[in-house]
Amino acid sequence: MKFSQLRALVAVAEYGNFSEAALALNLSQPTISHAIATLEDELGVSLFARGRRGAVLTAAGEQIVAHARQAIHHLELMQKEANLQKGLNGGQVRIASFRSVATHLLPRVIAQFRDRVPNVSITIIERPDYLDIEQTLREGRADIGITYLPTSADFEVWELLRDDYLVLLPPNARIRSTRLTWDDLAAYPLILLPCLPCGGMLHKHLDAVAPSIQTACNIQEDSTIVSMVMQGLGAAILPRLAAEPIPAALHVYSLPVPLKRVIGVATMPEALYTPAVFAFLETLKTFDLQSLAMAE
Repeated sequence: MKFSQLRALVAVAEYGNFSEAALALNLSQPTISHAIATLEDELGVSLFARGRRGAVLTAAGEQIVAHARQAIHHLELMQKEANLQKGLNGGQVRIASFRSVATHLLPRVIAQFRDRVPNVSITIIERPDYLDIEQTLREGRADIGITYLPTSADFEVWELLRDDYLVLLPPNARIRSTRLTWDDLAAYPLILLPCLPCGGMLHKHLDAVAPSIQTACNIQEDSTIVSMVMQGLGAAILPRLAAEPIPAALHVYSLPVPLKRVIGVATMPEALYTPAVFAFLETLKTFDLQSLAMAE
């Protein structure tokens, strides 16, 4: 049984439906539904009756949600006491990251962290590419780096999430099949990120699986690329997070040969980190960023 399941249970009980509970917890509705379903499986009873009125607690649910509220209260008291003992009543955490993660994912993590540790200062240092992020860590200007994996051997790393590359076609695109082919893509000028450093993985992938695809131009900013596709100036290939928010008028496809970028957390192995940094790393490890990325 997980703390996240108890939070989902209490939120659905309070709001009476899954969508409002998800909004209150800054999560997607499928994430809330999964938390409740797995909790019901573990307990062996139904907690909610689902119908047109939303989600109504069953008799068993009424009893169990009361215990869940008490459990959450005691867990919060335990966390506050532990924070006092660890010296978390202050301090700072500096995070170096590229724009897409800093925009779409880190604010959710920081919000949850602040609920537990309200007096720690959080600074996000946006860097244009993973090489700058790594250098920021080496120079001691950041405590935590969100970067591509694999990194150089200088760092301790672990995987955070995997981000699919998507094809964006302009609003007037006409593709007969639900699956895009390289021939379909070749009909459009292709707008990509520059080869180095962040676009290097994609260019190597295209060279290997679709050498006939020609690049129309290289644009530094992913938001500019999305705007150009929206104006019918070509097609684009971008990681999902970098493309967000994707205009509803664009046509979105998977690559004919899929590609993912692996995003991870990097730290310096010999650094003397404060308790606040260790606490933020623990929050990152327990936060379901993959589900958030898929829900964007």
